[in-house]
Amino acid sequence: MGPLLCLAFVLFVIAICLFFTCIKIVPQAQAYVVERLGAYQGTWSVGFHLKWPIVDRIARRVNLKEQVADFPPQPVITKDNASVRIDTVVFYQITDPKLFTYGVENPMMAIENLTATTLRNIIGDLELDQTLTSREIINTKMRAALDIATDPWGIKVNRVELKNIIPPAEIQNAMEKQMKAERERREAVTRAEGEKKARILEAEGEKESAILRAEAEKQSAILRAEAQKERMIREAEGEAEAILKVQQANADGLKMLKEAGADEAVLKIKSLEAFEKVADGKANTILLPAELQGIASLGAAIKAVSGKSE
Repeated sequence: MGPLLCLAFVLFVIAICLFFTCIKIVPQAQAYVVERLGAYQGTWSVGFHLKWPIVDRIARRVNLKEQVADFPPQPVITKDNASVRIDTVVFYQITDPKLFTYGVENPMMAIENLTATTLRNIIGDLELDQTLTSREIINTKMRAALDIATDPWGIKVNRVELKNIIPPAEIQNAMEKQMKAERERREAVTRAEGEKKARILEAEGEKESAILRAEAEKQSAILRAEAQKERMIREAEGEAEAILKVQQANADGLKMLKEAGADEAVLKIKSLEAFEKVADGKANTILLPAELQGIASLGAAIKAVSGKSE
């Protein structure tokens, strides 16, 4: 019984090991392609699975995430016979693990070769200048062509990007010289525009300064005229007031003489004094009323006698 018990124990351990080896857990974003006796049996998705020992095997573990394939530069010739090197980046995703497993022997090599041939066909219809400026158009055409070609392989091409476009060395030198000349031209235009703006600002400043000076002179002239006008008005008012006071004083003097009972001779003498003030020593000829001429002659004689006695 001892050997039989040991054999049974060994068989039990082997069965347990086989059972655990048949347990498979498929992780997220992956799929397992399972074959039974060499034929396709099914595709396991995420979760717990149990396979038959020996007869079942996992043929391929497929990653369902979006993947990136960066291919090395490919030499292509443009429509105007310019040789350029272009490297591409392809973003793809496996949509059918069965087709991906059995559709093509080496999917990545197939995609690389398909990308190179498609790129040559597209670039062959474009000139060099169009190739350098039409990246988006080239990307769209390549994505459409690759997506159609890879459908039988269970691959979905989501995006294609031209990573680098490398023209020949002589074309690069010519482009660099052209870029340098264009940059110098833009700098010259910028400097000319700056100088033009500076001259415009300077002219506007001078114009504004002239306007301000003219305005200041105008205001000054207005103020001087107003001051002169005010001075003349005040002088005229002063003279009028002085004349008014003199006339008022004369009127008051005559009124006082009349109230004091002065006779006609006194009034005539006062009139002569008034005429003297009117002449003020500046008049050459003064016309006197007839009744005052005799009194004036008497006054002149008296004045002459007084001068001789002195």
